[in-house]
Amino acid sequence: MTLFKNATLLEIDPPAIRESMELLVEDDQISKIAPKIDAPNAEMVDLKGKILMPGMVCSHHHYYSGLARGILAEIGPTPDFASILKNLWWRLDRALDAESLKSSALICSLDAIRAGTTAVIDHHASPNFIEGSLKVLKDAFEHCGLRGMSCYEVTDRNGREGMLAGVEENRAFAGLLDEEKKTGKWRGLFESHIGGHAPFTLSDESLKLLADTVEKSRRGLHIHVAEDSYDSSHSHAEHGKDLLVRLDSFGLLGPKSIMVHGVYLSSSEIDLLNQRDGFLVHNNRSNMNNSVGYNTRLPELKNLALGTDGIGGDMFEEVKFAYFNHKNNSGPWWPPNYAKALAAGNRLLERNFAASFGRLLPGYKADLVVADYPSPTPLVPENIAGHLVFGMTSSIVESVMINGQFVYRNRQFPFDIGPIYSEAAVQSRKLWERMDNILP
Repeated sequence: MTLFKNATLLEIDPPAIRESMELLVEDDQISKIAPKIDAPNAEMVDLKGKILMPGMVCSHHHYYSGLARGILAEIGPTPDFASILKNLWWRLDRALDAESLKSSALICSLDAIRAGTTAVIDHHASPNFIEGSLKVLKDAFEHCGLRGMSCYEVTDRNGREGMLAGVEENRAFAGLLDEEKKTGKWRGLFESHIGGHAPFTLSDESLKLLADTVEKSRRGLHIHVAEDSYDSSHSHAEHGKDLLVRLDSFGLLGPKSIMVHGVYLSSSEIDLLNQRDGFLVHNNRSNMNNSVGYNTRLPELKNLALGTDGIGGDMFEEVKFAYFNHKNNSGPWWPPNYAKALAAGNRLLERNFAASFGRLLPGYKADLVVADYPSPTPLVPENIAGHLVFGMTSSIVESVMINGQFVYRNRQFPFDIGPIYSEAAVQSRKLWERMDNILP
């Protein structure tokens, strides 16, 4: 048990501030909140007025990108999005092996926790290391104590054999989690989706196999859609229908579905996604980096969450870029709209973990952040979003608790991270060298 005393309780959605409160954590949940709690056997943590808030959720990430920072491989020209995929990311993912993926996943997990992100939904690809890749990711998340999900990114771009192997990895990993739950070995930290790269790289056979796996595993689809205009035009040219209409014809849109990017979705496609109660995850920094354009239809979405698409796990930073780029494109939204989209990642967790997330209430998961934010102006429910966009950064994160356990305390991890970073430096050099031997 842990008893937080003298806490300023802050919730983003709905916005709320409660000062001088105590909060008791028992096992993996919040059990009681009151001005005074009697819990003599609990560990006392005096916050001295500091903020205690629910952790952030990164609703779309690519952990295979963890060793791409400062990449020195010969990339070649990247004048458009297709060349970025072919010359950089599709070469990097083919160069991954078990050891480089492990290092990448550990680094990404540490970065996320340090930024106050308590859950990450990952989307993975490593065509020369498919079988067992999702287990490597799960082990890295659990080693760091981070909550998360992943899936294997099925695609036809590496041939039918590679496509089938990707489907099997999704199926087998979902089965592994189900077996852990049956035998009581599941730690409650990691779940899965069924993954696809993007519809323009998926045949009807592939979508049928994905649909079968979604149905049998009772998971949702996690897929890139309309990130670039080519994805939409390809669907019209090759299949004679809108991209989401094509996915829906296979039964792939539903409450657990994650559509990623959606820059070039039409209003009718967004209506369809809303009808199916699916999510779209907006990745603003990645869209800017890839020059794919701006999604002007975000306000039309029923379920909008925020991700990074592989550009780190700092959601304080992501929500700022999302808001500022929206205003730069004459968008109508204000900070509270983006605070709500950030907090919506908790609803994705709830649909996949069958538990409650993102509130400071009894019965909710104890995924918590202690933040040292000495605000120079009043901090009240009406302006939390303004502080989030214009003031707060990940530098305020002091401690992180996930599933009722401290995974980062007083800006220190509970294990030596030095060897992880040393090994990552070794693995990144090897990864870059392998990339130089892989043709686009």
